[in-house]
This record gives sequence, structure tokens and C-alpha cells, in this order.
Amino acid sequence: MGYPDTFQGFAVNDTSKWSEVEKMDFKPKTFGPLDIDIKIKACGVCGSDVHTVTGGWDQPRLPVIVGHEIVGEVVKVGDNVSSFKIGDRVGMGAQAWACLECDVCKNGDEIYCPKWVDTYNDVYPDGSLAYGGYSSHVRVHEHFAFPIPEALSTEGVAPMLCAGITTYSPLVRNGAGPGKKVGVVGVGGLGHFAIMWARALGCEVYVFSRSLSKKDDAIKLGADHYIATGEENWNEPYKYKLDLILSTANSNSGFDMGAYLSTLRVHGKYIALGLPEDDFKVSPESLLKNGCFVGSSHLGNRQEMIDMLNLAAEKGIEAWYEAVPIGKQGIKEALERCQSGKVKYRFTLTDYEKQFE
Repeated sequence: MGYPDTFQGFAVNDTSKWSEVEKMDFKPKTFGPLDIDIKIKACGVCGSDVHTVTGGWDQPRLPVIVGHEIVGEVVKVGDNVSSFKIGDRVGMGAQAWACLECDVCKNGDEIYCPKWVDTYNDVYPDGSLAYGGYSSHVRVHEHFAFPIPEALSTEGVAPMLCAGITTYSPLVRNGAGPGKKVGVVGVGGLGHFAIMWARALGCEVYVFSRSLSKKDDAIKLGADHYIATGEENWNEPYKYKLDLILSTANSNSGFDMGAYLSTLRVHGKYIALGLPEDDFKVSPESLLKNGCFVGSSHLGNRQEMIDMLNLAAEKGIEAWYEAVPIGKQGIKEALERCQSGKVKYRFTLTDYEKQFE
């Protein structure tokens, strides 16, 4: 028995062997009138995948199939689907479902719906388990699938479906544009997108990284200024300069939150996007000196995703990525190198047709 009754995917069965996967069959959720089935062509490898399979955020529901930067072809549409037809190239990100009926959803904030369902390691309201994009197919409500502009390559656009939107949405929601000074903490999977979006939106871009090792990359990505935070008193020349900081830091080891906050203008905003496994600390005094605000952001809504993809097509923006064939060895390599930071700056799993019928 195979598609459409069952899908196949590469699952982690043991968090102590988190980079080892086995192929398994699984039943997707019941197909609804607003659902589409996507035959997957590529999927980005996200830091969230690593945090999940290692148990770093919490013990996952095992076996777990991760992957939420999905691009593929529509192969089935529900009776009431209006957005897509069979054969369309579409993307899917880190959210698989929301009620679309509560006040939060009706306000265009379905990404904060109290009932949201993640693309993997989650449970639908009917009790069905959600499995991710290291799979043959994915089934999703049409609201959480997005048309991919023709100008974007399948492999280069895949990482945008999570890392891209995670950095694009907080920029536009916090007024990034011409005349704004935006800081980006970290040059990695999230950070390299943040730099490109800030540049594309017309901002003056300041990049913060621990050393000078990524300066050349940051400049190529669009940075106007590069600050090595490993140097003593690095923040002094930049106090009260920035309107907004996006922090993509994935570790709080040696992280001086107060120094970053000092670079914000009065009532400037610091938006934390990276999700370290340990808590960060901030002193009330650091907030008081310039009346700054500290917040976060979760993905982006449907319109923001569409706008981001269109901006990428218009500006010729794609991920800096390395293609890795999906399979036991490819997934192992991608997860382990992602965990150790040995990637510039995303992985995209490819060659799905060689593993799945």
C-alpha cells in the first residue's frame, strides 16, 4: 500500500542516535475539502530539526520525521480548494494548521493561533500526528501552502519557508525600510536572510558577529557595517544608533545582552529570533537607559510569506545553500553539520525521486 493511503519518510527513532534515520510508512491526516497533497521535491534543513531530534527543546514524539521548509508539486486537491491546481509548484513552512476562526486568526495572526499545529512533532485536533518534509508527500490545508514564483529555484527557495519568513516578518512588522538602521546579530541560517531582507527593504544594515571571520560574507550579503563583538567595548561607537535589532543568536554563552541593547535608539526594539536551549538574562537597568523594548516573533502570516517570495523573485534573492541528496547518509551529514555550524548557510535536501516512488 502506498500513496495516497500512506506516505513514506525518514524518521529518527531515538534521540540518543539523533542523526540516524530509518525509512517508515505513515498515515497522513484525513484528507479534507480544503486540503492539498504535495509531492515533495526539496526540503531545507533547519536548526529546529536539530533541536527536535536531539531532544534539546523537549522529548519529541517518536518516531519523528522533521523538515518544514518544503517545496513540491501539488498532486491532489480537495473539492473546495481555490488557491491551487494539480501540477502547481508550492511551498510549505513550519505551520500546518490553525483554526482560522478565532480573533487572532481573523486579525491576520494565524501564526499565533492558540490552536496552531506545527508541521512536524505535533498533533492535529482529530488526533492525527503531523510528520515533516523528510518525506515523500505532505498533506496540508491550502492556507498554509504558498505559490512559488517562477524566478526562484526549488533548492534556493526552500530555506525561505522557515528561515526566510522568520526574519522577513519581524522586519516589516517593525517598520524596516529606507532611512532605518537595522542590526543583525549573527551570520548564519537566519542571519544571512535577515541581512538580505534588510538590504532589499532599503535599510542601513549593521551586522554583529563574534569575530571578523564572516565579514566578507556579510558585506556580500548586503551589510553596510560589520562589528566584531569579541573586541573590548565594541558597543561604544554604536550606542543609540539603531532603530531595530534582529538577534539570530543560537547560543547564550558569553552573550552580553546589555551591550546589544545599548546600541538601540530611545524606544528601539530588540527582537529575539534564535531559540537557544538555555534562557537569556537581561537586567532592568539595560532596558531603562534607552527605554528599549525586547520581544520576539513567530514565522509570518500568509500575506507576508507571499510578499517575501515576490520580493525575493524581484530582487534575485535566494538562500546561500548546499544541496545534499536525501537518504540515510545525506540526512546524517546535514543534521550533524548543522548542529556543529559547519554550513554556509543552509542545507537543502534534494533528489527525492531517487528515494520515493
